[in-house]
Amino acid sequence: MKLLTRYLAREIYASIALVFAALLMLFAFFDLIGELGALGRGDYHLGYMLLFVLLTMPGLVYQLFPVAILIGTIFALAQMAAHSELVVFRTAGVSLRQMVGALLKIGLPLVLLSYLCGEIVAPPSERLAQKVRLKAQNAEISLKEFRSGVWVKDERSFVNVRNVLPDTSLLNISIYEFDESYHLNSITVAKRAVFVEKNRWQLAEVMQTRFSDQGTTVNNQTSMEWRSVLNPDILSVLLAAPEQMSAWNLYQYIQHLRDNRQKTARYEIAMWNKLVYPLAVLVMLLLALPFAAQQRREGGVSGKIFLGIVLGLAFHFVGQLFARLGALNEWQPVLSAMAMPMLFLLLAMGMLWWTERR
Repeated sequence: MKLLTRYLAREIYASIALVFAALLMLFAFFDLIGELGALGRGDYHLGYMLLFVLLTMPGLVYQLFPVAILIGTIFALAQMAAHSELVVFRTAGVSLRQMVGALLKIGLPLVLLSYLCGEIVAPPSERLAQKVRLKAQNAEISLKEFRSGVWVKDERSFVNVRNVLPDTSLLNISIYEFDESYHLNSITVAKRAVFVEKNRWQLAEVMQTRFSDQGTTVNNQTSMEWRSVLNPDILSVLLAAPEQMSAWNLYQYIQHLRDNRQKTARYEIAMWNKLVYPLAVLVMLLLALPFAAQQRREGGVSGKIFLGIVLGLAFHFVGQLFARLGALNEWQPVLSAMAMPMLFLLLAMGMLWWTERR
Protein backbone atom coordinates (compact mmCIF):
# COMPACT_ATOMS: atom_id res chain seq x y z
CA MET A 1 0.00 0.00 0.00
CA LYS A 2 2.88 2.34 0.74
CA LEU A 3 4.27 1.64 -2.71
CA LEU A 4 0.91 2.54 -4.28
CA THR A 5 0.70 5.77 -2.26
CA ARG A 6 4.21 6.81 -3.29
CA TYR A 7 3.51 6.05 -6.94
CA LEU A 8 0.19 7.95 -6.92
CA ALA A 9 1.82 10.88 -5.10
CA ARG A 10 4.59 11.16 -7.67
CA GLU A 11 2.17 11.14 -10.60
CA ILE A 12 -0.38 13.47 -8.98
CA TYR A 13 2.16 16.01 -7.71
CA ALA A 14 3.81 16.19 -11.14
CA SER A 15 0.45 16.76 -12.86
CA ILE A 16 -0.61 19.39 -10.31
CA ALA A 17 2.69 21.25 -10.80
CA LEU A 18 2.14 21.23 -14.56
CA VAL A 19 -1.43 22.55 -14.22
CA PHE A 20 -0.32 25.19 -11.72
CA ALA A 21 2.36 26.41 -14.12
CA ALA A 22 -0.16 26.73 -16.95
CA LEU A 23 -2.81 28.47 -14.85
CA LEU A 24 -0.35 30.87 -13.22
CA MET A 25 1.11 31.87 -16.58
CA LEU A 26 -2.39 32.47 -17.96
CA PHE A 27 -3.68 34.51 -15.01
CA ALA A 28 -0.39 36.43 -14.63
CA PHE A 29 -0.64 37.36 -18.30
CA PHE A 30 -4.17 38.67 -17.74
CA ASP A 31 -2.96 40.69 -14.73
CA LEU A 32 -0.12 42.12 -16.81
CA ILE A 33 -2.60 43.16 -19.50
CA GLY A 34 -4.73 44.80 -16.82
CA GLU A 35 -1.75 46.87 -15.62
CA LEU A 36 -1.03 48.33 -19.06
CA GLY A 37 -3.45 51.17 -18.35
CA ALA A 38 -1.16 52.42 -15.56
CA LEU A 39 2.03 52.13 -17.64
CA GLY A 40 3.96 55.41 -17.75
CA ARG A 41 2.27 56.86 -14.67
CA GLY A 42 5.21 58.31 -12.75
CA ASP A 43 8.08 55.80 -12.83
CA TYR A 44 5.75 52.86 -13.34
CA HIS A 45 7.51 51.10 -16.21
CA LEU A 46 7.58 47.50 -17.41
CA GLY A 47 10.00 46.38 -14.69
CA TYR A 48 7.68 47.57 -11.93
CA MET A 49 4.72 45.97 -13.69
CA LEU A 50 6.48 42.63 -13.78
CA LEU A 51 7.47 42.97 -10.11
CA PHE A 52 3.89 43.85 -9.17
CA VAL A 53 2.51 40.80 -10.99
CA LEU A 54 5.20 38.59 -9.44
CA LEU A 55 4.29 39.77 -5.92
CA THR A 56 0.59 39.08 -6.49
CA MET A 57 1.25 35.50 -7.64
CA PRO A 58 1.13 33.95 -4.11
CA GLY A 59 -2.45 35.20 -3.88
CA LEU A 60 -3.18 33.61 -7.26
CA VAL A 61 -1.64 30.34 -6.10
CA TYR A 62 -3.93 30.29 -3.06
CA GLN A 63 -7.05 31.08 -5.10
CA LEU A 64 -6.24 28.46 -7.75
CA PHE A 65 -5.34 25.65 -5.35
CA PRO A 66 -8.61 23.63 -5.53
CA VAL A 67 -8.97 24.19 -9.29
CA ALA A 68 -5.39 23.12 -10.06
CA ILE A 69 -5.59 20.10 -7.77
CA LEU A 70 -8.85 18.89 -9.31
CA ILE A 71 -7.59 19.25 -12.89
CA GLY A 72 -4.13 17.87 -12.09
CA THR A 73 -5.49 14.83 -10.23
CA ILE A 74 -8.02 14.09 -12.96
CA PHE A 75 -5.23 14.30 -15.56
CA ALA A 76 -2.93 11.98 -13.59
CA LEU A 77 -5.59 9.39 -12.77
CA ALA A 78 -7.13 9.49 -16.24
CA GLN A 79 -3.71 8.87 -17.79
CA MET A 80 -3.19 5.94 -15.46
CA ALA A 81 -6.63 4.58 -16.31
CA ALA A 82 -5.91 4.96 -20.04
CA HIS A 83 -2.80 2.81 -19.61
CA SER A 84 -4.78 0.27 -17.54
CA GLU A 85 -2.63 0.91 -14.45
CA LEU A 86 -5.66 1.41 -12.20
CA VAL A 87 -7.14 -1.83 -13.50
CA VAL A 88 -3.93 -3.59 -12.45
CA PHE A 89 -4.17 -2.02 -8.98
CA ARG A 90 -7.78 -3.13 -8.55
CA THR A 91 -6.96 -6.62 -9.85
CA ALA A 92 -4.11 -6.83 -7.34
CA GLY A 93 -6.65 -6.37 -4.55
CA VAL A 94 -6.60 -2.59 -3.95
CA SER A 95 -10.11 -1.56 -2.91
CA LEU A 96 -11.77 1.78 -3.58
CA ARG A 97 -11.56 2.56 0.13
CA GLN A 98 -7.80 2.04 0.03
CA MET A 99 -7.56 4.32 -3.00
CA VAL A 100 -9.48 6.99 -1.09
CA GLY A 101 -7.16 6.58 1.90
CA ALA A 102 -4.10 6.95 -0.35
CA LEU A 103 -5.50 10.13 -1.90
CA LEU A 104 -6.22 11.62 1.53
CA LYS A 105 -2.63 10.95 2.61
CA ILE A 106 -1.40 12.56 -0.60
CA GLY A 107 -3.66 15.56 0.05
CA LEU A 108 -2.42 16.36 3.57
CA PRO A 109 0.83 18.07 2.43
CA LEU A 110 -1.22 20.02 -0.12
CA VAL A 111 -3.60 21.18 2.63
CA LEU A 112 -0.63 22.39 4.69
CA LEU A 113 0.88 24.13 1.67
CA SER A 114 -2.43 25.85 0.90
CA TYR A 115 -2.73 27.02 4.51
CA LEU A 116 0.83 28.38 4.59
CA CYS A 117 0.32 30.20 1.30
CA GLY A 118 -2.98 31.77 2.35
CA GLU A 119 -1.96 32.71 5.89
CA ILE A 120 1.75 33.51 5.76
CA VAL A 121 2.90 34.21 2.20
CA ALA A 122 0.02 35.78 0.26
CA PRO A 123 -1.17 38.61 2.64
CA PRO A 124 2.23 40.36 3.12
CA SER A 125 3.12 39.77 -0.53
CA GLU A 126 -0.12 41.45 -1.64
CA ARG A 127 0.51 44.46 0.62
CA LEU A 128 4.07 44.77 -0.66
CA ALA A 129 2.83 44.60 -4.25
CA GLN A 130 0.44 47.50 -3.64
CA LYS A 131 3.15 49.57 -1.94
CA VAL A 132 5.63 48.96 -4.78
CA ARG A 133 2.97 49.99 -7.28
CA LEU A 134 2.12 53.18 -5.37
CA LYS A 135 5.76 54.17 -4.87
CA ALA A 136 6.54 53.63 -8.55
CA GLN A 137 3.64 55.89 -9.52
CA ASN A 138 5.16 58.71 -7.45
CA ALA A 139 2.30 59.19 -5.01
CA GLU A 140 2.32 62.57 -3.29
CA ILE A 141 2.59 61.17 0.22
CA SER A 142 4.77 58.57 1.85
CA LEU A 143 3.41 55.87 4.16
CA LYS A 144 5.03 54.20 7.15
CA GLU A 145 3.56 51.87 9.72
CA PHE A 146 4.55 51.92 13.40
CA ARG A 147 3.05 50.61 16.59
CA SER A 148 1.49 54.03 17.14
CA GLY A 149 -0.49 53.68 13.89
CA VAL A 150 0.01 54.93 10.35
CA TRP A 151 2.16 58.01 9.78
CA VAL A 152 1.59 60.06 6.64
CA LYS A 153 3.63 63.00 5.36
CA ASP A 154 1.23 65.44 3.73
CA GLU A 155 3.14 68.47 2.33
CA ARG A 156 4.16 70.37 5.52
CA SER A 157 1.99 68.26 7.80
CA PHE A 158 2.54 64.94 9.49
CA VAL A 159 -0.59 62.87 10.07
CA ASN A 160 -0.94 60.00 12.50
CA VAL A 161 -3.87 57.63 11.99
CA ARG A 162 -4.48 54.95 14.59
CA ASN A 163 -7.18 53.05 12.66
CA VAL A 164 -8.02 52.86 8.96
CA LEU A 165 -11.39 51.21 8.31
CA PRO A 166 -12.19 49.19 5.17
CA ASP A 167 -14.43 52.02 3.88
CA THR A 168 -11.27 54.23 4.09
CA SER A 169 -12.70 56.37 6.87
CA LEU A 170 -10.14 57.19 9.58
CA LEU A 171 -10.32 56.90 13.36
CA ASN A 172 -8.23 58.75 15.96
CA ILE A 173 -6.36 61.17 13.73
CA SER A 174 -3.65 63.60 14.83
CA ILE A 175 -2.48 66.28 12.38
CA TYR A 176 0.80 68.09 13.15
CA GLU A 177 1.09 71.18 10.95
CA PHE A 178 4.45 72.94 10.48
CA ASP A 179 5.46 76.20 8.82
CA GLU A 180 8.05 76.59 6.08
CA SER A 181 10.90 76.42 8.59
CA TYR A 182 9.28 73.35 10.22
CA HIS A 183 8.22 75.05 13.41
CA LEU A 184 5.09 73.49 14.87
CA ASN A 185 2.02 75.63 14.12
CA SER A 186 -0.84 73.48 15.31
CA ILE A 187 -1.97 70.06 16.45
CA THR A 188 -5.40 68.92 15.36
CA VAL A 189 -6.89 65.81 16.96
CA ALA A 190 -10.11 64.26 15.62
CA LYS A 191 -12.06 61.14 16.49
CA ARG A 192 -13.06 60.42 12.88
CA ALA A 193 -12.43 61.61 9.32
CA VAL A 194 -14.66 60.87 6.31
CA PHE A 195 -13.59 61.52 2.72
CA VAL A 196 -15.92 64.04 0.98
CA GLU A 197 -14.37 64.71 -2.42
CA LYS A 198 -10.99 65.46 -4.01
CA ASN A 199 -8.58 66.83 -1.38
CA ARG A 200 -11.39 67.29 1.16
CA TRP A 201 -12.08 65.40 4.38
CA GLN A 202 -14.66 66.06 7.09
CA LEU A 203 -13.31 65.77 10.63
CA ALA A 204 -15.61 64.99 13.56
CA GLU A 205 -15.12 65.74 17.31
CA VAL A 206 -12.13 68.00 16.74
CA MET A 207 -9.75 69.57 19.25
CA GLN A 208 -7.26 71.99 17.67
CA THR A 209 -4.30 73.46 19.54
CA ARG A 210 -2.54 76.43 17.91
CA PHE A 211 0.94 77.72 18.84
CA SER A 212 2.04 81.33 18.29
CA ASP A 213 4.30 83.98 19.79
CA GLN A 214 1.38 85.18 21.91
CA GLY A 215 0.82 81.73 23.45
CA THR A 216 -1.30 78.62 22.98
CA THR A 217 -5.00 78.49 22.14
CA VAL A 218 -7.29 75.45 22.21
CA ASN A 219 -10.43 75.25 20.09
CA ASN A 220 -13.02 72.44 20.23
CA GLN A 221 -15.33 71.90 17.26
CA THR A 222 -18.02 69.37 16.40
CA SER A 223 -16.82 69.16 12.80
CA MET A 224 -14.16 70.71 10.64
CA GLU A 225 -13.03 70.54 7.01
CA TRP A 226 -9.53 69.22 6.36
CA ARG A 227 -7.78 69.64 3.03
CA SER A 228 -5.17 67.01 2.21
CA VAL A 229 -3.65 65.17 -0.73
CA LEU A 230 -4.51 61.99 1.16
CA ASN A 231 -7.27 60.04 -0.63
CA PRO A 232 -8.99 56.63 -0.33
CA ASP A 233 -7.03 55.17 -3.26
CA ILE A 234 -3.77 55.72 -1.42
CA LEU A 235 -5.21 54.53 1.88
CA SER A 236 -6.36 51.31 0.23
CA VAL A 237 -2.67 50.31 0.10
CA LEU A 238 -2.87 49.82 3.85
CA LEU A 239 -5.95 47.65 3.54
CA ALA A 240 -6.27 44.26 1.95
CA ALA A 241 -9.61 43.00 0.79
CA PRO A 242 -11.07 40.62 3.38
CA GLU A 243 -10.39 37.69 1.03
CA GLN A 244 -6.69 38.64 0.99
CA MET A 245 -6.29 38.97 4.76
CA SER A 246 -5.10 36.20 7.04
CA ALA A 247 -7.61 34.43 9.27
CA TRP A 248 -5.93 35.85 12.40
CA ASN A 249 -6.13 39.44 11.12
CA LEU A 250 -9.75 38.87 10.17
CA TYR A 251 -10.49 37.56 13.65
CA GLN A 252 -8.90 40.61 15.27
CA TYR A 253 -10.81 42.99 13.01
CA ILE A 254 -14.09 41.17 13.66
CA GLN A 255 -13.53 41.69 17.40
CA HIS A 256 -12.92 45.39 16.75
CA LEU A 257 -16.17 45.66 14.78
CA ARG A 258 -18.11 43.85 17.47
CA ASP A 259 -16.71 46.13 20.15
CA ASN A 260 -17.98 49.08 18.10
CA ARG A 261 -21.33 47.41 17.31
CA GLN A 262 -20.72 47.24 13.57
CA LYS A 263 -21.66 44.56 11.04
CA THR A 264 -19.21 41.70 10.75
CA ALA A 265 -20.90 39.34 8.25
CA ARG A 266 -18.53 39.90 5.32
CA TYR A 267 -15.43 39.47 7.48
CA GLU A 268 -16.79 36.43 9.30
CA ILE A 269 -17.53 34.75 5.97
CA ALA A 270 -14.02 35.60 4.76
CA MET A 271 -12.52 34.19 7.97
CA TRP A 272 -14.45 30.93 7.72
CA ASN A 273 -13.55 30.69 4.03
CA LYS A 274 -9.90 30.94 5.06
CA LEU A 275 -10.36 28.08 7.54
CA VAL A 276 -12.43 25.86 5.23
CA TYR A 277 -10.72 26.58 1.89
CA PRO A 278 -7.62 24.38 2.44
CA LEU A 279 -9.89 21.41 3.24
CA ALA A 280 -11.39 21.79 -0.24
CA VAL A 281 -8.11 20.27 -1.46
CA LEU A 282 -9.16 16.89 -0.02
CA VAL A 283 -12.64 17.23 -1.54
CA MET A 284 -11.14 17.86 -4.97
CA LEU A 285 -8.92 14.81 -4.70
CA LEU A 286 -11.93 12.64 -3.87
CA LEU A 287 -13.95 14.18 -6.68
CA ALA A 288 -11.23 13.31 -9.20
CA LEU A 289 -11.25 9.59 -8.37
CA PRO A 290 -14.58 8.68 -10.03
CA PHE A 291 -13.38 10.22 -13.31
CA ALA A 292 -10.48 7.77 -13.42
CA ALA A 293 -12.78 4.82 -12.68
CA GLN A 294 -14.79 5.46 -15.87
CA GLN A 295 -14.02 3.25 -18.82
CA ARG A 296 -12.02 4.77 -21.63
CA ARG A 297 -14.89 4.44 -24.09
CA GLU A 298 -16.99 6.74 -21.92
CA GLY A 299 -14.75 9.69 -22.62
CA GLY A 300 -11.10 10.33 -23.31
CA VAL A 301 -8.61 12.19 -21.16
CA SER A 302 -9.37 15.53 -22.82
CA GLY A 303 -13.09 15.22 -22.09
CA LYS A 304 -12.45 14.43 -18.43
CA ILE A 305 -10.05 17.34 -18.11
CA PHE A 306 -12.58 19.69 -19.69
CA LEU A 307 -15.24 18.56 -17.21
CA GLY A 308 -12.72 19.02 -14.42
CA ILE A 309 -12.03 22.59 -15.56
CA VAL A 310 -15.79 23.30 -15.59
CA LEU A 311 -16.23 21.89 -12.09
CA GLY A 312 -13.16 23.71 -10.77
CA LEU A 313 -14.29 27.07 -12.14
CA ALA A 314 -17.81 26.45 -10.83
CA PHE A 315 -16.36 25.78 -7.37
CA HIS A 316 -14.36 29.01 -7.50
CA PHE A 317 -16.97 31.42 -8.88
CA VAL A 318 -20.11 29.94 -7.30
CA GLY A 319 -18.24 29.88 -3.98
CA GLN A 320 -17.62 33.62 -4.34
CA LEU A 321 -21.31 34.08 -5.19
CA PHE A 322 -22.32 32.29 -1.99
CA ALA A 323 -19.99 34.56 0.00
CA ARG A 324 -21.49 37.71 -1.54
CA LEU A 325 -25.07 36.50 -1.04
CA GLY A 326 -24.28 35.50 2.51
CA ALA A 327 -22.95 38.98 3.29
CA LEU A 328 -25.94 40.70 1.66
CA ASN A 329 -28.58 38.50 3.27
CA GLU A 330 -26.73 38.05 6.57
CA TRP A 331 -26.69 34.26 6.36
CA GLN A 332 -24.81 32.24 8.94
CA PRO A 333 -21.10 32.80 8.05
CA VAL A 334 -20.20 29.14 8.64
CA LEU A 335 -22.93 27.95 6.26
CA SER A 336 -21.98 30.51 3.60
CA ALA A 337 -18.33 29.44 3.73
CA MET A 338 -19.02 25.70 3.81
CA ALA A 339 -21.81 25.58 1.22
CA MET A 340 -19.65 24.82 -1.83
CA PRO A 341 -17.18 22.42 -0.14
CA MET A 342 -20.07 20.44 1.35
CA LEU A 343 -21.91 20.39 -1.99
CA PHE A 344 -18.82 19.12 -3.79
CA LEU A 345 -18.15 16.60 -1.02
CA LEU A 346 -21.66 15.19 -1.45
CA LEU A 347 -21.11 15.11 -5.21
CA ALA A 348 -17.82 13.23 -4.75
CA MET A 349 -19.36 10.72 -2.33
CA GLY A 350 -22.31 10.17 -4.64
CA MET A 351 -20.04 9.56 -7.63
CA LEU A 352 -17.83 7.21 -5.62
CA TRP A 353 -20.90 5.25 -4.47
CA TRP A 354 -22.18 5.00 -8.04
CA THR A 355 -18.75 3.89 -9.28
CA GLU A 356 -18.44 1.18 -6.63
CA ARG A 357 -21.99 0.00 -7.28
CA ARG A 358 -21.20 -0.48 -10.96
